[in-house]
Amino acid sequence: MTSSANSRGGAGAESGPASRVRAVLFDLDGTLLDSIPLILSSFRHATETVLGQALPDEVMLHNVGVPLATQMRQLAPDHAEELLRVYRAHNAEHHDTSVAAYPGVAEALSKLQSAGYPMAVVTSKMGPLARRGLELFGLDSYMSAVVGCEDTQTHKPDPEPLRVAAELLGVPLEACAYVGDSEHDMAAALAGGAVAIAALWGPFEPERVLAPGPDYALPEIGRLPELLAGDEQRYGVNDVVRT
Repeated sequence: MTSSANSRGGAGAESGPASRVRAVLFDLDGTLLDSIPLILSSFRHATETVLGQALPDEVMLHNVGVPLATQMRQLAPDHAEELLRVYRAHNAEHHDTSVAAYPGVAEALSKLQSAGYPMAVVTSKMGPLARRGLELFGLDSYMSAVVGCEDTQTHKPDPEPLRVAAELLGVPLEACAYVGDSEHDMAAALAGGAVAIAALWGPFEPERVLAPGPDYALPEIGRLPELLAGDEQRYGVNDVVRT
């Protein structure tokens, strides 16, 4: 951890939440990694295999961001365990050929690391699979911690996973930003007192991601270092550049 992390916050950001950020937490799927095609294909395979029919994409994506076991119980309570097993087997088999890093991720993380921000991933998927995805694209070296769904008793939108990650970084959650692509991510950040930054490059409509009222919104991850360096006025929720 770089000592300069204790004085993070852009010089021009004294009046806004970004000025207090000393560490950055990230969601994984839909934020750092584009795993949505894999998620959909795994859901499609599981529901066709177990239920005899594939559900509409909007139904299968609706609760991405909460633990998979919870999603399966909501889809089909009587078949949740089998759905989970079939989904995970398909997902693991096709993971490495069906996942991509979003454009600009490595460059943005490198800039944040150079600026002294410690970073961690907070995800609702299992930790080992999250680490596998990070390692696949060389992103693991930027992360000081990974908090998966097995690491906490409660899950997003509860802020407990974010709080655990902040503790691992040695930074109060109130001094962390959380970057995520779903309303569950934004609700967790706000509930925990973190700076909530909406990732509008993910799979969900901006209106849905912005519904909890995050502090900032970004059209691409490459803008994150600019925001934290003090260019926060450009990325208020009402003024966000979407192109």
